[in-house]
Parts: sequence; structure tokens; C-alpha cells
Amino acid sequence: MKDSAALVLFSGGQDSTVCLGWALDNYERVETVGFYYGQRHSVEMEARIRVRAEIARRFPEWAARLGPDHVLDVASFGAIADTALTSEAEIVMLSSGLPSTFVPARNLVFFTYAAALGYRRGLHALVGGMCETDYSGYPDCRDATLRALEEAIRLGTEVPFSIETPLMRLTKADTWAFTEKLGGAAFVDLIVEETHTCYRGERGTRHDWGYGCGACPACELRAKGYTEWQTSRASEDRRKNTAM
Repeated sequence: MKDSAALVLFSGGQDSTVCLGWALDNYERVETVGFYYGQRHSVEMEARIRVRAEIARRFPEWAARLGPDHVLDVASFGAIADTALTSEAEIVMLSSGLPSTFVPARNLVFFTYAAALGYRRGLHALVGGMCETDYSGYPDCRDATLRALEEAIRLGTEVPFSIETPLMRLTKADTWAFTEKLGGAAFVDLIVEETHTCYRGERGTRHDWGYGCGACPACELRAKGYTEWQTSRASEDRRKNTAM
């Protein structure tokens, strides 16, 4: 365990919840921060509360390290962005090659605000669930982007902040496997039942992989990863049984 503290950018979705579990495994003190940026659905803000409560209830060792939660209001940023996540616009592919769910520079803004909060609270490891292996092509999810931002934050604060992205090189199938490795079946169940990732804010339909519309890019990635993970587990089980 690292002898330090971390601040997790926590949306209440699958990836940020897995990162929260990872941080609780690796740091002695962990706090979370969420952002109200004018998103069209309140469901993810509600999920944050449930997920934190369930982590504290189901994982006593993690609960002892889980510190306060913070919510920062950056709604004016969402108003500028004007995307399918901050308005009633349809989710479509744009001429830029990016989906209309892309909120320009969102992660740059979030990490900058997180660094300001971390500066005040002595939390110099900033943890995010960004991934460039299996994602929607967002340029602010790339490792090169975040390494440049990390250096800018260090220069701008004269504090050795680090941006930690434990999922950066993982596919969505890998992320499911990582979830099980971190907290076993209980953590997988928590991810399925309590987290929210669907861009349309749908909580009425429960799939094997969790709740969502099943058709938006976030649901498609989550479902595809879950299926691949389950297939891989079944193949491994067959291999073990054959070897016996």
C-alpha cells in the first residue's frame, strides 16, 4: 500500500467505481469528487451516493479508508459544451468522427478542478477511469493527453501531482476481470446493480451487465465487454476441467 492519499474522479459509473476500488486497495486515505456540469440526467449523481454507501457496507476494509465526498458545480462549462450529454440532442456520429456525446475538454476541466481541491486537502494522486484501449475515441481520454496535463498541473502548482489511470490499457472485458480480481463476486454484483453508465439515463431495463438502454455507445461497450469476459471465463473453466 502506498503511504499517501488519493482523490478519485467519481461519476458513479462502472469505470470510476472500479477505479475507486483500486484506489482503496492502494492508498491509505481516499476521497471522491463528482461534478455537476449540466448533464441531462441526474441519475448518475444519484448513483454516486448509492455506490459509496454499498462499498462502505460490503467492504469493511475499504470503508475504513473511504473519506469524504465532494461535488463541484461547473454547470457553466456544460452550457458552453452543448453536446448530447448536456442537452436533448440526439446521440449521433459527427463529421469530426466523434460521437455527439463528446464533451470537449471535459477531462481537462475535471482534473484541473480536482487538482485545486487536492491541493487544499493534501490529495496529490488524482485517479480517473479514462481508457484509450476500448472507448469512443475521445481525445481527452488518451494517455498522451493526460501525461501532458499532469505536467501542466505540476508546473502550475509546484506540487508533484500524479494522474493515475489504472484502466488506461484495459479493454472493457479486462475491466470486468479486474473488477472481480479487486473485490470478487461482491464487487461485480455492486457494479451491475448500483453503477450507472448509460448515456440516456435509462434505469428501467436490467441486463446481465447492468442497467441501461442497451443501444447507446456506453451501453454497447459495457455489454460487449461483459460478453467477452464471460466467454473468456467459460473457456478458462473448460481448460481447467480438461487438464484435471
